[in-house]
Amino acid sequence: MGTLDDLKNRRSIRSYKEEQIRDSELDAVLEAGAYAPSGMGQQSAVMVAVQNKDVIAALERLNAAVIGDPNAHPFYGAPTVVNVLVDNTKCTPVENGSLVIGNMLNAAHAAGLGSIYIYRAREVFESPEGQELLKTWGLNGNYIGVGHVLLGYAAGDPPQAAPRKERYSIKIC
Repeated sequence: MGTLDDLKNRRSIRSYKEEQIRDSELDAVLEAGAYAPSGMGQQSAVMVAVQNKDVIAALERLNAAVIGDPNAHPFYGAPTVVNVLVDNTKCTPVENGSLVIGNMLNAAHAAGLGSIYIYRAREVFESPEGQELLKTWGLNGNYIGVGHVLLGYAAGDPPQAAPRKERYSIKIC
Protein backbone atom coordinates (compact mmCIF):
# COMPACT_ATOMS: atom_id res chain seq x y z
CA MET A 1 0.00 0.00 0.00
CA GLY A 2 3.01 2.32 0.08
CA THR A 3 2.54 3.13 -3.59
CA LEU A 4 -1.10 4.11 -3.05
CA ASP A 5 -0.12 6.29 -0.09
CA ASP A 6 2.51 8.02 -2.25
CA LEU A 7 -0.06 8.62 -4.99
CA LYS A 8 -2.52 10.10 -2.50
CA ASN A 9 0.03 12.30 -0.75
CA ARG A 10 2.16 13.68 -3.60
CA ARG A 11 1.56 17.39 -4.13
CA SER A 12 2.93 20.04 -6.44
CA ILE A 13 5.66 22.03 -4.72
CA ARG A 14 6.06 25.71 -5.57
CA SER A 15 8.92 26.68 -3.26
CA TYR A 16 12.34 24.99 -3.14
CA LYS A 17 15.48 25.13 -1.06
CA GLU A 18 18.62 26.14 -2.96
CA GLU A 19 20.34 22.86 -2.07
CA GLN A 20 20.90 20.60 -5.08
CA ILE A 21 19.40 17.11 -4.99
CA ARG A 22 21.72 14.10 -4.78
CA ASP A 23 22.72 12.25 -7.94
CA SER A 24 21.20 9.05 -6.58
CA GLU A 25 17.83 10.79 -6.18
CA LEU A 26 17.94 12.20 -9.69
CA ASP A 27 18.95 8.82 -11.09
CA ALA A 28 16.00 7.14 -9.33
CA VAL A 29 13.55 9.68 -10.74
CA LEU A 30 14.97 9.32 -14.26
CA GLU A 31 14.85 5.54 -13.99
CA ALA A 32 11.17 5.71 -13.02
CA GLY A 33 10.54 7.86 -16.08
CA ALA A 34 12.37 5.38 -18.29
CA TYR A 35 10.02 2.61 -17.14
CA ALA A 36 6.82 4.45 -18.02
CA PRO A 37 4.53 2.73 -20.50
CA SER A 38 4.83 3.85 -24.10
CA GLY A 39 2.72 3.29 -27.18
CA MET A 40 3.82 0.11 -28.94
CA GLY A 41 6.84 0.02 -26.63
CA GLN A 42 8.58 2.66 -28.77
CA GLN A 43 10.02 4.58 -25.80
CA SER A 44 9.78 7.84 -27.74
CA ALA A 45 10.42 10.14 -24.77
CA VAL A 46 13.76 11.69 -23.85
CA MET A 47 14.50 13.23 -20.45
CA VAL A 48 17.11 15.98 -20.29
CA ALA A 49 18.07 16.82 -16.70
CA VAL A 50 19.49 20.31 -16.21
CA GLN A 51 21.20 21.51 -13.04
CA ASN A 52 23.19 24.38 -14.55
CA LYS A 53 21.75 27.61 -13.10
CA ASP A 54 22.32 29.61 -16.29
CA VAL A 55 20.54 27.06 -18.48
CA ILE A 56 17.67 26.82 -15.98
CA ALA A 57 17.40 30.62 -15.99
CA ALA A 58 17.22 30.63 -19.80
CA LEU A 59 14.54 27.92 -19.80
CA GLU A 60 12.56 29.82 -17.16
CA ARG A 61 12.82 33.05 -19.15
CA LEU A 62 11.52 31.27 -22.28
CA ASN A 63 8.69 29.70 -20.29
CA ALA A 64 7.75 33.07 -18.76
CA ALA A 65 7.70 34.60 -22.25
CA VAL A 66 5.05 32.06 -23.27
CA ILE A 67 2.94 33.18 -20.30
CA GLY A 68 3.40 36.75 -21.46
CA ASP A 69 4.95 37.89 -18.18
CA PRO A 70 8.72 38.40 -18.38
CA ASN A 71 8.79 38.94 -14.59
CA ALA A 72 7.21 35.56 -13.82
CA HIS A 73 9.23 32.82 -12.14
CA PRO A 74 7.46 29.62 -13.24
CA PHE A 75 10.32 27.39 -12.07
CA TYR A 76 9.94 28.44 -8.41
CA GLY A 77 13.67 28.31 -7.66
CA ALA A 78 13.97 24.56 -8.26
CA PRO A 79 17.61 23.49 -8.58
CA THR A 80 16.88 20.71 -11.11
CA VAL A 81 14.70 20.83 -14.21
CA VAL A 82 14.01 17.70 -16.22
CA ASN A 83 12.80 18.51 -19.71
CA VAL A 84 10.64 15.79 -21.23
CA LEU A 85 10.66 15.73 -25.01
CA VAL A 86 9.27 13.21 -27.46
CA ASP A 87 9.95 12.15 -31.02
CA ASN A 88 6.87 13.46 -32.76
CA THR A 89 7.08 10.80 -35.49
CA LYS A 90 6.41 7.95 -33.06
CA CYS A 91 3.10 6.48 -31.90
CA THR A 92 1.23 8.55 -29.24
CA PRO A 93 4.16 10.83 -28.44
CA VAL A 94 2.48 13.34 -26.11
CA GLU A 95 0.75 10.57 -24.19
CA ASN A 96 4.09 8.76 -23.82
CA GLY A 97 5.78 11.90 -22.51
CA SER A 98 2.92 12.51 -20.09
CA LEU A 99 3.27 9.01 -18.67
CA VAL A 100 7.01 9.59 -18.19
CA ILE A 101 6.23 12.80 -16.30
CA GLY A 102 3.66 11.05 -14.09
CA ASN A 103 6.15 8.34 -13.17
CA MET A 104 8.81 10.93 -12.36
CA LEU A 105 6.49 13.00 -10.16
CA ASN A 106 5.48 9.97 -8.14
CA ALA A 107 9.04 8.66 -7.87
CA ALA A 108 10.22 12.09 -6.69
CA HIS A 109 7.68 12.02 -3.87
CA ALA A 110 8.68 8.47 -2.91
CA ALA A 111 12.34 9.63 -2.81
CA GLY A 112 11.51 12.55 -0.50
CA LEU A 113 11.77 15.23 -3.18
CA GLY A 114 9.40 18.00 -4.08
CA SER A 115 8.27 18.23 -7.68
CA ILE A 116 5.84 19.92 -10.03
CA TYR A 117 4.87 19.54 -13.70
CA ILE A 118 5.31 22.80 -15.59
CA TYR A 119 3.60 23.12 -18.96
CA ARG A 120 4.52 25.21 -22.02
CA ALA A 121 7.54 23.07 -22.96
CA ARG A 122 6.20 22.68 -26.48
CA GLU A 123 6.32 26.45 -27.01
CA VAL A 124 9.70 26.76 -25.28
CA PHE A 125 11.32 24.22 -27.60
CA GLU A 126 9.57 25.54 -30.71
CA SER A 127 11.27 28.91 -30.18
CA PRO A 128 14.58 29.61 -31.95
CA GLU A 129 16.42 29.65 -28.60
CA GLY A 130 14.74 26.38 -27.60
CA GLN A 131 15.75 24.82 -30.91
CA GLU A 132 19.35 25.86 -30.23
CA LEU A 133 19.21 24.17 -26.82
CA LEU A 134 17.97 20.96 -28.45
CA LYS A 135 20.90 21.06 -30.88
CA THR A 136 23.30 21.65 -27.97
CA TRP A 137 21.84 18.56 -26.30
CA GLY A 138 22.24 16.49 -29.47
CA LEU A 139 18.50 16.30 -30.13
CA ASN A 140 18.12 17.06 -33.80
CA GLY A 141 15.00 16.03 -35.61
CA ASN A 142 11.37 15.84 -34.68
CA TYR A 143 11.47 16.44 -30.92
CA ILE A 144 8.72 18.41 -29.24
CA GLY A 145 8.49 19.47 -25.61
CA VAL A 146 5.87 17.86 -23.40
CA GLY A 147 6.73 19.33 -20.02
CA HIS A 148 9.29 20.40 -17.47
CA VAL A 149 9.55 18.49 -14.18
CA LEU A 150 11.00 20.59 -11.40
CA LEU A 151 12.83 18.73 -8.65
CA GLY A 152 14.24 19.84 -5.33
CA TYR A 153 13.75 19.83 -1.60
CA ALA A 154 10.56 21.55 -0.53
CA ALA A 155 11.09 24.84 1.31
CA GLY A 156 8.12 24.25 3.60
CA ASP A 157 5.31 21.88 4.30
CA PRO A 158 3.53 20.51 1.22
CA PRO A 159 -0.05 21.60 0.69
CA GLN A 160 -2.87 19.32 1.75
CA ALA A 161 -4.84 17.37 -0.81
CA ALA A 162 -8.06 18.95 -1.98
CA PRO A 163 -11.10 16.78 -1.43
CA ARG A 164 -11.80 14.55 -4.41
CA LYS A 165 -14.82 15.60 -6.43
CA GLU A 166 -17.96 13.51 -6.48
CA ARG A 167 -18.23 11.04 -9.31
CA TYR A 168 -14.51 11.31 -10.06
CA SER A 169 -14.69 7.65 -10.86
CA ILE A 170 -17.79 5.82 -11.94
CA LYS A 171 -18.06 2.12 -11.43
CA ILE A 172 -20.32 0.17 -13.78
CA CYS A 173 -20.90 -3.45 -12.80
